[in-house]
Amino acid sequence: MWKYLIAIGIIFLDQVTKWLVVKYMEYGESITLINDFLYLTSHRNRGAAFGILQGQMIFFYIITIFVIGAVIYYMQQYKHSRFVSITLALILGGAIGNFIDRVLKGEVVDFVDTLIFSYDFPIFNVADASLVVGVILIFIGTIFESKQAKGEN
Repeated sequence: MWKYLIAIGIIFLDQVTKWLVVKYMEYGESITLINDFLYLTSHRNRGAAFGILQGQMIFFYIITIFVIGAVIYYMQQYKHSRFVSITLALILGGAIGNFIDRVLKGEVVDFVDTLIFSYDFPIFNVADASLVVGVILIFIGTIFESKQAKGEN
């Protein structure tokens, strides 16, 4: 049950932060948080990560419903370590957070704007961050499990 509370917490934080951006910022407005590194920028995205597949909402609905269903099924069917449960909760919360935007608004509200080594990283939100961290952690966990299964350290 606790893993679903993590997902609900992510969804709540994602939706509240997006609501605050929409309510208190004009589209395109940018606020400097840390000069030359971190900005709060009101942006909308009708695509996926990095703005790919713009306007393909039916595709995103189908894929997201599939991902949400698969993650919930996997969470219910198998016993997992705490690590795996947390990563699945991060993916579930992020997928649902952006799905809510797509269904209710037809676009996703993004607002975290970063410059990393002078690269202007695509603007993202809490749900995006949760999805990316969850996928990276699953990848790392898979590598460690593979090494353990082979007897490597």
